[in-house]
Formats: sequence, structure tokens, C-alpha cells
Amino acid sequence: MLASWGSLPGLVRQLTGLGGCARPIRLSGYRAEHALNTTTGEIGPELHRLDSTDLPAGHLLVRCNNRRTTRCATCAETYRRDTYQLITAGLRGGKGTPEDVAAHPRVFATFTAPSFGPVHNRPDSGRCRCGTRHPADDPALGTPLDPDAYDYEAAVLWNAHAGVIWRRFSIYLRREIAKRAGLTQRAFRQYARVSFAKVAEYQKRGAVHFHAVIRLDGPTGGDSPPPAWASAELLTDAIRAAASAARITGPTLDGREHTFAFGRQLDVRPIRSADLDGGTELTDRAVAAYIAKYATKGAETATGTLDRPLKFLAELAGLDLTDHARRMIRTAWTLGARKDLEHLRLRAWAHMLGFRGHFSTKTRRYSTTLGALRTARAEWQRLQAAIARGETPHDPSAEPEETTLVLAHWAFAGTGLTAGEQWLTNALTANPSTEGEPTWTAAATN
Repeated sequence: MLASWGSLPGLVRQLTGLGGCARPIRLSGYRAEHALNTTTGEIGPELHRLDSTDLPAGHLLVRCNNRRTTRCATCAETYRRDTYQLITAGLRGGKGTPEDVAAHPRVFATFTAPSFGPVHNRPDSGRCRCGTRHPADDPALGTPLDPDAYDYEAAVLWNAHAGVIWRRFSIYLRREIAKRAGLTQRAFRQYARVSFAKVAEYQKRGAVHFHAVIRLDGPTGGDSPPPAWASAELLTDAIRAAASAARITGPTLDGREHTFAFGRQLDVRPIRSADLDGGTELTDRAVAAYIAKYATKGAETATGTLDRPLKFLAELAGLDLTDHARRMIRTAWTLGARKDLEHLRLRAWAHMLGFRGHFSTKTRRYSTTLGALRTARAEWQRLQAAIARGETPHDPSAEPEETTLVLAHWAFAGTGLTAGEQWLTNALTANPSTEGEPTWTAAATN
């Protein structure tokens, strides 16, 4: 029917602009462009008008930009590639970061959660404590050996406090580096700066841990050389000391005050030494790819929990969840009713098993930003569209007397695609790659 109406080519162009997004945001409204004389302030006639009712889909469709693979695999892949570029820029330069950062001391560190009780696992040698040699895809992995003895309350509250523990670690890290350099905290800022980028990952047991690239720069960041005393060994020692000292006193559990800290397993490796699995070189590319992989995954991919908030606990009855994830969510919901824990907003974050921090964070001077990468991509797409229309690209240095005044009003009209739009979107296929820029191609439509 769309083909008979003559709207199929236009709809294909509109859907192609989404790059394969499965859950676009639908907007109703208009966008009008008027000539504006910058000298007199006079508004001229309307030059161009875009009205949602005139579009083939009946709405303006905008990408959802969701980072979760379970919500929109296409937008999540774009997010992953952007994260890869961001991490890589901080390791070897580019995207506005000088290439000299490749010579700065930098390490790849993994911070784990403490134990809340024995769980099913796959040790390097031997069998699990249950006596079984579990296959890699065994759903029992990460679940408690004895659920009734597992400390679910501490597990949820660890996730809720993980971001605070990291912030405390970052403060202590600067102190530890300054101490090893024989400097005061105030003097340290004049000689060096700590830059990092980290991502949160859920273990199968539902506990959050962090992967981080930590770099030691000069006082202004990556564009200044680190002091002579800076080394990967000094940075490693300081990280271990700061991780041991970073702890906070949490709420009362079982009548006793609980302390939260990182687990005993702390892995710190200078980049370009041993690989993640041992035996080969740990390269910039391997580290960036490893971190970017987890930027699009939440608790749902590791533990089988939810990828969206709960409104009522009764919703759990109709959901296909693992028993372990269900108990974690119930525990978070129950703890969320406590007055002394209301600042943690555990019910709002019960689907994330209590964790409410950002999955991907970085210091300001580490490298470029995700926003800058998105802006650059949008500018490139606009330039390509202008060239395809045969227009001359705009010269920003030119200052004409007349410019364009844009008036727009858009209102939310829903999300998702119709059955016909979804069928056409499935014809837009991505050329998968390891970490490069998105390479979308549209299937030919006649």
C-alpha cells in the first residue's frame, strides 16, 4: 500500500536516517526557517517548513540513543564504538588529545566487590565447591551455594555504595601518589594530575565491579608531560594503597554497623605488558575494546534481571527471572522502605540491584567526550547530506548580513515503529566491525 501511495521511497529515506534504531522517539510538530537580517533585526518570509504531518511516517523520528543492547542493539553499538574511540584517544591520542599521552604512565585496573557468600564458579583447576565442573554457559554460575545463608542485604547495599567508594578511592589515590613523590596535596597539583576513564560491569552474582584506565599526567592533563618521578610502578603502588584505604561506614545490618570496601581481588597491570588472559601484550586497542564492551551491558545481561524500573513489586510475578535476581530485587525493594536508606532510592534502582551510578565515567582531562563525538558525527552527516543535494557546504567564517532564524515546536508522540516500518528497518543492515566507526548500508529498494 505504501508503494501504491508513492511514499515508500520517502519512508525508506526517513528510516535510513535512524541508522537501524529499533525504538525511535516519535515527535509531532513543526520546524520553520525564516530569513533574518542581522543588521536590522527584520524577520523575512518563511524559507522552509518541516511539518510532521507531511513526513511519510506521520511523525519526526529521532534515534532513541539507548546504550543497552537489550533495548536497542543498534544505538548500543554506536555507544560502544563511541566509548572505544573515547578510551583509545586517552591512550594514544587523537580526537583533540595529543599523541604524547601514549608515553605517560598508565595502567589497566580492575576493582572487585567483596564476598557475600560462596557461589557456584569455574575455578582454573578442580571443581566448584558443589563438586560439579560447570560448563561456561551453566545458569547456576554466580548463584549462591546456599541462598538462605547468602548476605543479600550486604550485596545490594554494596552496589548502592559502589560509586561513593570509587569517589573516595580517587581522592585517596592522589594522596598516595603525592606521598610517594614527597609532596603535599597542594604541591601535587602543581606537578601532576590523575586522569582516568572507567566502566562498571556486573559479575554473574550481581555485584558491580569497575574496570579503569588510570593515567598520570602533567599538571594540565594529557597536553603536559608528567614529572620525572612519575612511573607505572609508582602509580600501581599508589592504586593498591588507595584501594585498601577506600572504605565507608554504611547502614546498620543485623544490629551492627556495616563497612563497605573493595574486594581483596585487585588486578593492576601496566598497559603493554601482560594481556588480560596472560601471555600476550596488553595493548591500547585491547584495553579500549574490553572497556567499550561493558559500556552497553547492564545487570540484565549478567544476571538475567530487568532492563527497566519497576513500578510495583507485584510485577515480578509475571516476569521470567532467575531466582537469584528475583531475591536481589526483592531485597532492594524491602530495603528501600527503610527511612534511613531513602537517600539511596533503592526501589527506583531495584532493577539494577541497587547500583545507581553512571556506567561509564571519566575525568575531564582524560580525552574527548561522548557529546563531542556525537556532534562531530552529526556535522559530518549534515555535510554529506548537503553534498548529496548539490549544495555548497556552509563556510562558518563567512558573516552574511542575512542569517536563518529557526522556529520549532515538537511534542512527544510515542516510541517505536509500526509493523510496516519495522519490516523496512530490518532491511537496513549494519556492517559489523570490531571497533571502527559505524558503517551503515541501506538495502536497495525498487
